[in-house]
Parts: sequence; structure tokens; C-alpha cells
Amino acid sequence: MTQTLNVPTTEFERKDRCAGLEHRPRVLLGKMGLDGHDRGVKVIARALRDSGVHVIYSGLWQTPRSLAISARDEDCDVVCASMMSNSHLVLGPKLVGELKKLGRSDLPVYMGGILPQEDIPKLIEGGIARCFTTGVGLQDIAQAVCDATKPRGQTILGATPAAQLARDISLLHDNKPVRPGAKKRRPRRVIGITGSPGAGKSTLVAQMAGEFTRGAKAGRANGRCGVVAFDPMSPITGGALLGDRLRVDFNSLDESVYYRSLSIRGEDYHALPQIIEAIGGAFEGPDEIDLLFVETVGAGQNETMIRQYVDTTAVVLTPGMGDAVQMDKAGILEIADLFVCNKADHPGQHELMRDLKDVAGRRPILETVASRGQGVPELLAALVSRS
Repeated sequence: MTQTLNVPTTEFERKDRCAGLEHRPRVLLGKMGLDGHDRGVKVIARALRDSGVHVIYSGLWQTPRSLAISARDEDCDVVCASMMSNSHLVLGPKLVGELKKLGRSDLPVYMGGILPQEDIPKLIEGGIARCFTTGVGLQDIAQAVCDATKPRGQTILGATPAAQLARDISLLHDNKPVRPGAKKRRPRRVIGITGSPGAGKSTLVAQMAGEFTRGAKAGRANGRCGVVAFDPMSPITGGALLGDRLRVDFNSLDESVYYRSLSIRGEDYHALPQIIEAIGGAFEGPDEIDLLFVETVGAGQNETMIRQYVDTTAVVLTPGMGDAVQMDKAGILEIADLFVCNKADHPGQHELMRDLKDVAGRRPILETVASRGQGVPELLAALVSRS
């Protein structure tokens, strides 16, 4: 949903506008079509976060199907699609149709942007719940998201296994009981990816998920891949901006990767064991999730608790982000089963590799350039072989 940009975002009051709701609203923001501009939708994302909403940003150039997959797997309360490419009358109803196919026909779709007034009745007729034209205030948008947030039931009418898993994860994360009889199974491999903010963890995970999927299609791997990505929750409003999944190209991967974003304070991974078992037990046969990545918040040098929940821990570092000795004092290097020197094409790579070799002992050190996929197949193979 596109917003006029004549008011600086700093003037928007940080305030928990969701305190009276049964749970934090989860809203998916996405841009369908060929529109390559996202500043407006990012303004809205920050305003919603500053209102206490958990915002999943799926990025540019989404298709109706990729946006629907994201909305389903993230168990959103509302989907907000931004349009500026004059294709709203086609893509809007297609998004509604894809949600129905994927087991979430109950999800309301809001559409915003440059929408001619004469087209709004056609959009409503096509299943769009609400339309927002330019000039609508940020507080009005936040209120509309809150209005769409309803109490969660244990089951979803007409849900597919993936849609029901998404609801189970939401309830587990909120310390609430899930439906009776939900199957539990730990995936064969659970890999933790940790490291400081900006180290490239999300891009690495996205690249490895794609590599695993290509290997499965070629017969070199069994099952599917899953990702649980944690991001920090605001200590002021309780809101969160969950943007890790935008690194994954769901336009091509489709349902091959099950991806879920969650927000926590600190290292509060209280429900992670149950969530891991729920993901492993949700699918059977060729759809079974065999490999699960858990990406940590990356809060800093003391991000060490993830080790107790996973089979293998990879610590991601980058050149120029501080002396490895400092990280070793904080303990994060102690938990590594494997080290990754990402952004290995940056200055300082040789110094970082030298420092890592001083502390790694017999533990492997791999070099990657995640943005180009360089070293990713070797990293994935090393992680899988150690799990």
C-alpha cells in the first residue's frame, strides 16, 4: 500500500496501538507486478512496526501466488498489497484466488496505491476487502490492520497442512495449546545460523535453501527445506519488522521452502523445540521437511543460546566487523561447529581468516560471497555432513 511521502516518518508517534488485541497483528506487505519502487511501502512498514504490529515485508516484484504463499506460511491477519503498475484489476482478484487455493480464503486483502476511484467497486467485487488511495494517513492504516485482527482458533476451516502448521506455530510461539493430535517429529537435520547483524545470515540461508531445493529436484537430496527466522521485537511498542524472507525468491521456489518469521525479545527461544517438532511432523512423503535452518536474531556477540536447540551451529562473520578475539571473549566463537567468512570479497578477509584459524582448532572455516552464491554449495554440503 503506497503512502504519500510529504510527512517525515520521524513525526509518527511510536505508540503501542495494539495493546488491547488478543495477539499482535501480523501483516504481510508486498508489491505485486513490475513496480520497482518500495520507499512508500517501507514508510508504512515502519509506521506499523511503531504501532506495535508485526510486519512481514516480502519485497518487490511479487506474484499473486508468491504473496499468497507468504501470507499463508506466516499466518497473517491481513495481506496488504501495494500497486502502482496499473495491473490492480488483474492481480488483486488473482491474489484472492491464490489464497483460496492455498487454504486461507479467510484472509482479508487490503490494496493501496494509485487506484482510480472508478476501479474500486470492481476490486471489491473481485474479493478485495478494503482499498486505500494515496493520501490516507498512517494512523488510519494502522487502525485498519488492528480492525482486521481476530482471535486465533486452533484450526482453520479448509486449511491445507501448510496453513494449519502456520497456525500451530503461532499458538506455540504465544504459549497457547495447539489442536489435539498434531503430529510431532524432529527433522533429520536442524542447523543454527548465528552471527552479528549485517553479516549476511539471511542471504546465506536463502541461498542454501535454494541450493538444497535444486539438489532435491535433481535427486541429490531428499525431502524439503524449512526456515525459521527470528528478528527482534521493539522494547517500546512490541512491534517488529520481519524482513528476512524477502531474500528468498519464492517466485521460483514456490512451496519448496517452508519459511516462517518470528519476533522475540533477546534470546527467548522458549517455544523453539515445539516449533521444530511441529514443522517436522506437518508433512509426509516427498513433502516431508528433512532439513531445517534456524536463523537467530543476531543481536550481537553474546548470541549463544541457539546451540542447545540445534544439531549444528554455524557462526557467520564478515571482514571489518570487529576483531575475532573480541567475539571469542564473548563466547560466540565457542559455540561454532563451523565458521563462515561471508563477504569474502571485502577488504580485511585475509586478516579475518588468520584470526579464525587461531581460534578454530580443527573446526572448518569456509569462505562465501552470499550475494553471488559463491561458496554456498560447499557450505551446505559441510553443514549437512556434520548434522
